[in-house]
Amino acid sequence: MEDFEGKLAVITGGGSGMGRELALLLAEAGCHVALCDLAQEALDETRRLCAEANMSVAVSTHICDVSDEDSVEAFRDAALAAHETDHVNLVFANAGISGGGSFVLDERTDWDRTFGVCWFGVYYTARAFMPLLIAAEEGHLINTSSVNGFWAAIGKGVPHTAYSAAKFAVKGFSEALVSDLRLHAPHVKVSVVMPGHIGTNIALHSGMVIGRENLAEPGAVDVVKIRGMLERRGLPVGNLPDHQIREVIRQQGAYFFDNAPMTAAEAAAVILAGVREGRWRILVGEDAHELDRRVRAAPEEAYEPEFLEGLQAAGHFNGLRPPPNE
Repeated sequence: MEDFEGKLAVITGGGSGMGRELALLLAEAGCHVALCDLAQEALDETRRLCAEANMSVAVSTHICDVSDEDSVEAFRDAALAAHETDHVNLVFANAGISGGGSFVLDERTDWDRTFGVCWFGVYYTARAFMPLLIAAEEGHLINTSSVNGFWAAIGKGVPHTAYSAAKFAVKGFSEALVSDLRLHAPHVKVSVVMPGHIGTNIALHSGMVIGRENLAEPGAVDVVKIRGMLERRGLPVGNLPDHQIREVIRQQGAYFFDNAPMTAAEAAAVILAGVREGRWRILVGEDAHELDRRVRAAPEEAYEPEFLEGLQAAGHFNGLRPPPNE
């Protein structure tokens, strides 16, 4: 799909990060956009920026919790009504959060919430929109996995089970669709996107939803759960007052964002280039390419301390280290 003009793209997680940047680039290219996220204010800002980029495209915004199938189906129906169409051309299953690091120690609700957004969000989106992609003359499903879809780690001594399990599932599902679509809907393509460390607010947003039962409803930070999570990671936060716990989360999110080697806008450009080229496998960032090479070369060593140390010595994934004052 080399030309996006006049087509309709659906983007989950369109209120910030790569989702927002994808929307802006698509709008500039003349593509109409249907966006969903949990925060209306963030969606409104994305819509405003899209209008600045290209006033001629239609942009609709929708509140949706992608971990809930009914919510995804309601988003689908509302998007079709807003754009007065019976098909879509591009679907970016992009929404994601992190959390539920330890299968052994963390609470199941946190684990299930992360897995629900990062895996079931992709699955429900594909289920809801695949018939609409098939109904188009040409369609493309783009599922966001991660380098954690082939390397289930995030840093030394930090378990990353829920997010990694979900991203492995997204990768496997997307690869399986390559043959399925070639056989049964050859005019529809699929891509799996595997970004490395990208400058987004996923770390901050994930910290803000720990302990939340319903992601679609606003709520205060659950300081008790965050304190426990940080203590399990070896951080001496037991005696910190609540406002300093909130500040630790903010600092970690800012550190992750500020030390990323690639911006969300740069990542979005790589993703759309891959879509235009019809690639089913899109690695995003030099760190993603280097990690992929090293895991393939020595899979049995991928979870040894020296593996990450070697990556960081080569200048990759240093933004995963805790802030210096931590």
